[in-house]
Amino acid sequence: MKHIISACFFLFSLSMFAQKVTVTVDKSLTLKELFKQIEGQTDFKFAFTDQIDTSQKYFTEKKTYTNVDIKSLINELNKNAVIQFSIVGNNIFVKHKAAKTTKKKSRLSGKVLDETNQPIIGANIFIKELEVGATTDLNGMFSIDVEKGNYTVVISYLGFQNKEKQITVEKDFRIDFNLESNSQELDQVIVKTSKKTDVRNTQMSVSSLTMEDIKRIPVAMGEPDPLKSILSLPGVTNGGDLSSGFNVRGGAADQNLVMLDGAPVYSDSHMFGFFSVFNADVISGLDLYKGGIPSKYGGRVSSVLDVSQQTGDFDEYKVNGGIGLISSRLLVQGPIQKEKGSFILAGRTSYAHLFLKLADNKNSAMFYDLNAKINYRFNSKNSLAFSGYFGSDVFDINERFASTYGNTMGNLNWKHSFSDRLITNMSVFYSDYKFNLGMAAEDFEWDSNIKSYGLKYNWNYTQSEKFKVNYGIDGLYYDFNPGVVRPTSSTSQFNYKQLDKKRALEYSAYLDLENQFFDKLTIRYGLRYSSFFRLGGEDISTYEDGKAVIYNPLYNIYEEGTPTGTISYKKGQSISNFNNFEPRAAISFAFNDNTSIKASYNRMAQYIHMLSNTQSPMPMNIWTPSGPFTKPQLLDQYAAGYFQNFKDGDYSFEGELFYKKIQNRIDYIDGANILANNNIEQVILNGRARSYGMEILFKKNAGKLTGWLSYTLSRAEQQTPGRTPDEPGIADGKWYLSSYDKLHNLNIVGNYLLNPKWSFNANFTLQSGRPATYPDGYYEFGGINIPNYSLRNENRLPLYHHLDLAATYTPKPDKKKGWQSYWVFSIYNIYNRKNTASMRFTTNDDTGVNEARSLSIFGLVPGISYNFKF
Repeated sequence: MKHIISACFFLFSLSMFAQKVTVTVDKSLTLKELFKQIEGQTDFKFAFTDQIDTSQKYFTEKKTYTNVDIKSLINELNKNAVIQFSIVGNNIFVKHKAAKTTKKKSRLSGKVLDETNQPIIGANIFIKELEVGATTDLNGMFSIDVEKGNYTVVISYLGFQNKEKQITVEKDFRIDFNLESNSQELDQVIVKTSKKTDVRNTQMSVSSLTMEDIKRIPVAMGEPDPLKSILSLPGVTNGGDLSSGFNVRGGAADQNLVMLDGAPVYSDSHMFGFFSVFNADVISGLDLYKGGIPSKYGGRVSSVLDVSQQTGDFDEYKVNGGIGLISSRLLVQGPIQKEKGSFILAGRTSYAHLFLKLADNKNSAMFYDLNAKINYRFNSKNSLAFSGYFGSDVFDINERFASTYGNTMGNLNWKHSFSDRLITNMSVFYSDYKFNLGMAAEDFEWDSNIKSYGLKYNWNYTQSEKFKVNYGIDGLYYDFNPGVVRPTSSTSQFNYKQLDKKRALEYSAYLDLENQFFDKLTIRYGLRYSSFFRLGGEDISTYEDGKAVIYNPLYNIYEEGTPTGTISYKKGQSISNFNNFEPRAAISFAFNDNTSIKASYNRMAQYIHMLSNTQSPMPMNIWTPSGPFTKPQLLDQYAAGYFQNFKDGDYSFEGELFYKKIQNRIDYIDGANILANNNIEQVILNGRARSYGMEILFKKNAGKLTGWLSYTLSRAEQQTPGRTPDEPGIADGKWYLSSYDKLHNLNIVGNYLLNPKWSFNANFTLQSGRPATYPDGYYEFGGINIPNYSLRNENRLPLYHHLDLAATYTPKPDKKKGWQSYWVFSIYNIYNRKNTASMRFTTNDDTGVNEARSLSIFGLVPGISYNFKF
């Protein structure tokens, strides 16, 4: 029966809506007159409240509706009238339209901190009801625009327990969160990590490592090392065992901007590359920018390595350290004033030289360094921090050769929040690198150094999650001392000589904007303007035809030019001036929450150069500014990539293609003399460089077995053509492999959690041997075989590879207070591969046969360290 009634009602409704009507409305028509027109032609009746005045004229334009059904008429009237018509049965209800209101959004902001009140970078903030979120920046800050209401906020980050909190937002609202370490027994749960790739962010070609990542990667002697760890990332290589510096996408080591808390570091290693200057205990993390570099960075053309130190604990005192085979370390941190001020102090030292003395070995090699940071929060809007570093290496080889070198750095930083939308950061810093060399047999000493003084002032403005602006200014003053030679005895053949000191000023301004145009498309674009002044007082040599290097066609070689005079510049007077605009752009298109494609372009200028004719930087290498004979290097880099997360971020994939070209890349003539050369322009030629390739990174982010596989296929080349058609240039003016070319670069890093007490780590590295120049024949002169070398870098050293293993044993994993400790056992190069560091070609003294001799640095190297905290 009910189905019959429903059907009848449905048919009745159709018949009512099907009624046709002709109506004319205009500015003179009252509502009562409209009622008469419609009620006279249909069975509908009007109903309205007392607030409706039927004598009023509600229409603004004249229009006639001819023979239309009643439903269509009502829809048309609702479009233009200030009153609302609605049909219910055979009645038409009339009421005033609700005034359109735009709900004002409020800003939800705050900071995410760990148990020691240190900011957590990259923590996830998620609002359940809105299904929107954000991530924390370098200061642990976040902000989200929301409407007034009640929300559930979830905070999560790898290695910490998730925090969920109910909040009420009525106006702009700030709330800070402290996350606790995840103390669940790891053998009872599968850890879900937050290391999935951020597919929506425009930033690409950047690799970030936490200290958790760094401490898992096995290295020689079992000492965790931030710099050694980045070699496991795609596009990053170095010169081999016991080599300092690192190379990014075919670039030289001096083309990397290395910073500690925002201040530049000019030498990144201890003991000729055995250790890096970064103490893993005090470092909070690092970011390596290989391409798509934001506008706030400048001064180098290959990469930016941004290393940050921890903030000391604001609530309680803590101590941790480690004892290894050849070095030990200790860290102390705690409050100066609870919840307001904190300090952190860390030190390392090696003691291999003590064992050498016990063995009656007169050689000595040691290093030590100190890190310090002090923080003070005046209020919620102002904080001040001082960070410092001091490190030194001491070598003494059989009392004949002695060397001391090291870095000193200090940085004072003030952060101020004008509001949750505008935050400023100002810092002043000082950085100094010194090198001393003493030769007892020759009775002389040589000292050199580079000092820099800098100021940075940055503004970060967040209008909304969809539009952000960063802008700032930088200033940097350089003081270069290429060296001073001093005799150490009256019988020395050396006279006192001070090489010409050089001075320079570099300043820049930048603007960086990020727009999310719609949910899928985000664009970041910016511009940096940089200017560089080479300053006097200094005497600059002049040469015939302006050529400091001359070509000798008789011997087909380049030779040092002879100065024809000098130009004296007073102190502060400009010798040379260079200006460059450096545009940057990046775009990200997200197909969904797990897949995106990205592309970027950046131009960068580098005004200082390292004088080194070795593949790996050595402590005695000298920095020099651009000037009359040395132009600044200019980079143009293009990159495109595909990024995807699988299975809720348990797996992720990153693939990139890159191409970069560099103008004004210097190279050295054959037989160049660099050491203590006061006219370095006499041995260098200007050329260009290029590199291109493919990078792949596949990561497993969750489960007991985690890790990553990275592979790079790339080519790095240089070209130094002749300056005239008669000159050959270097390698006959053709493109030749640069010293940093590694065609293949494969790294596999694995971490396996067996149980709470035992975890295991492995690292496998395979690289093409670095380019080298071998002799292609010999000739005899005075009874001696003299090798005749081929064109530059036509050959390669043998394939480089090694497998490293480590095991970590934690006796009491459940202990969270008091004395806590763990052991790390490691084996570097477990199958004892004799990787070639260099090749020497000579004649066998016994047989007189020409032969090649390979030099290897490391074989199998065991390591053990005991680590503790309380």
